[in-house]
Amino acid sequence: MANSSNYRVQLRRRREGKTDYQARKALVISGRPRLVTRTSLKNANAQIIIAKPIGDHTVAAANSRELIKKYGWKAPAGNLPAAYLTGLLCGLKAKTAGIDEAILDIGLIPPTKGARIFAILHGVIDANVEIPHGDKKIVENRAKGDHIAYYAKALQTDEDTNTYKAKFTKYNAQGIAPETIAEHFSKVRNNIIVAFKDAQVAPEPPSAPQPKTKPKPKTETKPTTKPKPTETQPTATTEQQQPKPSKATETAPTETKEAKAPEEVVKPKTKAAKETPPEETEAPTKVAKEKAAPTKASVKKAETAPAKTKAAKEEEIEEESPTKEKASSKKKTPEKKEPAAKAVAKPKKGEKKE
Repeated sequence: MANSSNYRVQLRRRREGKTDYQARKALVISGRPRLVTRTSLKNANAQIIIAKPIGDHTVAAANSRELIKKYGWKAPAGNLPAAYLTGLLCGLKAKTAGIDEAILDIGLIPPTKGARIFAILHGVIDANVEIPHGDKKIVENRAKGDHIAYYAKALQTDEDTNTYKAKFTKYNAQGIAPETIAEHFSKVRNNIIVAFKDAQVAPEPPSAPQPKTKPKPKTETKPTTKPKPTETQPTATTEQQQPKPSKATETAPTETKEAKAPEEVVKPKTKAAKETPPEETEAPTKVAKEKAAPTKASVKKAETAPAKTKAAKEEEIEEESPTKEKASSKKKTPEKKEPAAKAVAKPKKGEKKE
């Protein structure tokens, strides 16, 4: 592209981003003087320039450093009040040179509302130099620097004083408090007006209203709520709250069953027992009662011993049953004296039945 025959190299100031030649051409064709405003971090500069075939001709110029050297400005030269005073000084110089109107030339600076380039424009307009502009871009109540004073007061009220010292070191070095910058502004403005005889100037810009102090958020104290009772599980708590039965109560029903068990076994009597004489039957019943009646030692052991399981009870009953059968067999011994019935002989293999 750059090597083709149709390519044209842009101008140096256009390549460097310093000049918009399309806007510059329109300003030159108008035939009016241009108010060129430029700013830096520490200074502000304003010039009234007329375009001629030989080159640009500067009619009037002002820099914020002149405020310090000639008019007693002690605050920093790069803030917004210094830019306004620089524009006022440039406008008064242009008036003495016979220039009553001009066109604003901001170059490639973005037109931000309340910027320092519009503070310079505000000063030149107050010097009765007619410049077409829009009122929305100029903030009149910031020209005196009231916003700086309010900010300094706000920092003083805070507990942290290090930020106040860091922000306003140049003010303190020059022996001026930032809270009194509006009063200092009016003094320097009067010194500039007095320096030019028969200067007709607009009245002093209005002061900014005090900002509304935002109330500090109140710390809401939450009401102390009582903890809700935890829902108790019925199964776990009821079992814990019920009193456990004592060992004596647990063993009591087992003792009665054990005591009654031998009597229930003795009650059924066989036919052979009925045929035996009463003397022989009385002896085994006494023995059974003695066995069934628990001794004191056994009762104490039963109280101390844990409850027996059903399987253990059944085993004890089974162990007691053979002993009772032996006792009944002893009782049946006299029955053998009676003549036993003849046993029928089984026929052998190969023999016929009779």
